[in-house]
Amino acid sequence: MKPTTNTKFILLHPSIHKPPTLTTTGPLHPHPRLCLFILLSLFSFALTLSLFTTRTPTPTTTTSPTPTHPLPKPVSDALLHYAGVFSNKTNSQMSPTELTSIAAVLRRCSSAASCNLLVFGLTHETLLWHALNINGRTTFVDESAYFISKLEEKFPEIEAYDVQFTTKVKDLKELINYSRSELRGECKPVQNLLFSECKLAINDLPNHVYDVPWDVILVDGPRGYFPKAPGRMSALFTAGVLARSKRGGGYRTHVFVHEFEREVEKVSSDEFLCRENLVETVEGLGHFVVEKRDSGSGGGGGFEFCRNPPSAAVVLRK
Repeated sequence: MKPTTNTKFILLHPSIHKPPTLTTTGPLHPHPRLCLFILLSLFSFALTLSLFTTRTPTPTTTTSPTPTHPLPKPVSDALLHYAGVFSNKTNSQMSPTELTSIAAVLRRCSSAASCNLLVFGLTHETLLWHALNINGRTTFVDESAYFISKLEEKFPEIEAYDVQFTTKVKDLKELINYSRSELRGECKPVQNLLFSECKLAINDLPNHVYDVPWDVILVDGPRGYFPKAPGRMSALFTAGVLARSKRGGGYRTHVFVHEFEREVEKVSSDEFLCRENLVETVEGLGHFVVEKRDSGSGGGGGFEFCRNPPSAAVVLRK
């Protein structure tokens, strides 16, 4: 009988009785933890989802007011100071007075809205113009594909395009007479230059360039100091058409012409920007303000660049 009793005693070993206690209390511990884990997972997922859904409008609220704030004046003054100091040591650069004249217009333009600046010619002031209009759009156009590629390689954030000019300084008079004969045809002052066949039109830039309402245009290129140089007739014609043909943006476009005292610059400016639009001359810099117009507008006409054409004052012979 003792062996049987011993067997029964073994069956009553605490290891047999504890499982019921474990089964009654053990499962209660993992379930709350599992529920808590699931709740935390759902909460974190909901929080992540809300962050992604609320993050999208943030850039619009932070970037939209940015263009309305111009470069701080102390920074602008410092840039102009050092650019002016550097220009005193070279012959082909703008003077401090000329730099200040353009910078003042850019600052007013940037204060009102995002400023669109188009520059013909890569010069030592290229980085200055980009910096002064840092919150706006600045686009450069130059005759040298090599210089454009080097600029983009060194400063990929700068927008620049090369153009092949077919004009020559020595053909100035012939080209002016040609443009006058095509005032009602290919060389009219209000048109889409992308489809223009005028010999003076720059029509091979990317399409979007012609859609931008340019607020300021600076003509400081291409080269024009020897007879076979391309000259700036095409740049000045294109600037005049862009200013008159723009859609949207401000009503007026400021056009600056550097080395305004030279024959090509003076004659072409009188022809396409018009003497009545000349508001200021600062040393070798001409400052024009050109108003946009409709293709069929009267009072100076949709077929004339100027209200008082310069043909009576400037006689050009073939």
